[in-house]
Amino acid sequence: MPIPRFFANRAELNTGSVAAGLPTMYIIREYVQAGGLISYGPNWPSMWRRAADLVAKVLNGVKPGDIPIEQPTQFDLVINARTARALGLTVPPALFARADEVIE
Repeated sequence: MPIPRFFANRAELNTGSVAAGLPTMYIIREYVQAGGLISYGPNWPSMWRRAADLVAKVLNGVKPGDIPIEQPTQFDLVINARTARALGLTVPPALFARADEVIE
């Protein structure tokens, strides 16, 4: 999860990074939507759905200790093409093809 102070100021953080010529990489897409270069991390909506399934199991009587620990199974790759151009970076076409979202 994001650090609240950084998350609240993500646009300013990215503006400063681009001005300094620094590429940025994050684990959540919101930073890239606010001008960061790239993110690769778990798909949070799918994780919340899985969490809801686990809560339903507990509410239906399954002991929490009997539920196995799970790890994320879906990951998102998000690329901000505008930021890449502003930094003078060439993103390989294969990376764009693998991205779940490309921000133009």
